[in-house]
This record gives sequence, structure tokens and C-alpha cells, in this order.
Amino acid sequence: MAGKAEGMVRLTASNNEVNRPAMITPDAVDLIITENSEGGIYEAVSWGEAVAGVVYSKAGNRLTLRATSVFPGKGIAAWLLGSVLDRLRMQGETVAASCPLAAAFVSAHPEYADVVDSAVPGHITKG
Repeated sequence: MAGKAEGMVRLTASNNEVNRPAMITPDAVDLIITENSEGGIYEAVSWGEAVAGVVYSKAGNRLTLRATSVFPGKGIAAWLLGSVLDRLRMQGETVAASCPLAAAFVSAHPEYADVVDSAVPGHITKG
């Protein structure tokens, strides 16, 4: 996502993205989630263009989700976050969220409670 910051917005928990389904729907099959481990970012790519990203830092088996950015109107922040959390679960890793949107998403989706590092949850609150 380097060099493509123009037109991106930083989301907050007040956005409607939080309550959208966590999984990619069949009508969004052109969305590909990739990890740039050197840059510390998961990116959502659609038709060859980066349309969203989650910046993270890693300490051991725990990732801290620091910021979520998307191009407005695409409706993919929840799909990106759900995909990242699914991947972390499969890899046996945990998450803390300092990004308000990521924290709100996890709070709104209790199916991801097992991925949250209870020792360092970040801004995630238990409902």
C-alpha cells in the first residue's frame, strides 16, 4: 500500500464496517488477502489494486493490529479483518488490537474470542 495513501481513510469504530459479516461473500471473490511480513501489513487486493490494509506489529505468537485503512465505499474492512483473524487462528497465533476498528470488530464478533490474547487484549472489551 506504499505510495497509495491518497484517497485512503482511517476507520474508527463508529463506521458500519464493524457489524458486517466476517467472511468474504461469494460476490466478492475478486478480493485477495496477502501478508507483507517485511512491511508488517495485511493487504486486501482487488483486481490488482490494494484497496485496504491492516498494519500490525509482531511479538512472538501475538500480533498487535495497529491501524486499518480502506478506500471509502468499498465495504471490505470487516472482510479483511475477518480473513486476518481466521489466518491467525489457523497459525495458532493471537491478537491484540490498538486499532479502534479492529477492537470494535473483535468485540462485535465473539467467534474470534479464542484469537484474542487475554493477557494483552489491546482495546478489545468483553461484551
